[in-house]
Amino acid sequence: MTKRLTAAERTEQLVTAAIGAFSIAGYAGTTTDDVARLASVSQPYVIRLFGSKQRLFIAGVERAADRVEQIFRDAGTELSDLAPAYDRMMLAERELMAMLLHGFAASSDPEIGAVVRERYGRIYRLIRDLTNSSPAEVRAFLANGMLLTVMSSLRIVGPNPVPAEPWMTELIDSIPNFTNDYEALEGK
Repeated sequence: MTKRLTAAERTEQLVTAAIGAFSIAGYAGTTTDDVARLASVSQPYVIRLFGSKQRLFIAGVERAADRVEQIFRDAGTELSDLAPAYDRMMLAERELMAMLLHGFAASSDPEIGAVVRERYGRIYRLIRDLTNSSPAEVRAFLANGMLLTVMSSLRIVGPNPVPAEPWMTELIDSIPNFTNDYEALEGK
C-alpha cells in the first residue's frame, strides 16, 4: 500500500514541481496544470493548496531565496568563502537560480515584485552582515553573482556548456576568483 502524503509533504512536492516547471518556462509560460502533471496530482488540488498560480510561483521564489541564504550561512564569514559555495549551488541546483531569474523577470507583477525585492534585500543584508563587507563590496559580489547566474542560464558556464566563443572566454576570465572547472567544484 502506498503511504499517503501529509498536507505539508504534498505542499513540498508541489513547490518542488513548481520550481521545475517555472524554471523552464517562467511565470507567464507555465500553467498550474503543468505543475500538477509534474507532481502527479490534479490541477484543482494545486489551486486548493495554493489558491492561485501567483502564490505557487511566490512559494517557488521563497524556496529558492531560502536556499541561497542557507548556502551563504553555511559557507563562512568571508566573501571569498561565499563565491565557491554559490558556484557549487549553480552546478547542483541550477533550477533554483533559474527560478530566481524568472522571479526578477516577473517583478512587474506588484505582489511578485514585492516578494522578490524583499528577498533580494534579505540576501544583500545577509552577505553584508555575515562578511562585515562594505556596501560597495557586496554590490560587486552580487553583480558578479548575477552575471554568473545569467551566464549559467545561457549555458556559458556550468555543466554541459555550449561551445565557447572568444567573447565568452574573455568575460569568464575577467571574473575575479571564478573557476569554470565544475568537475573540481563537484568534488569540494
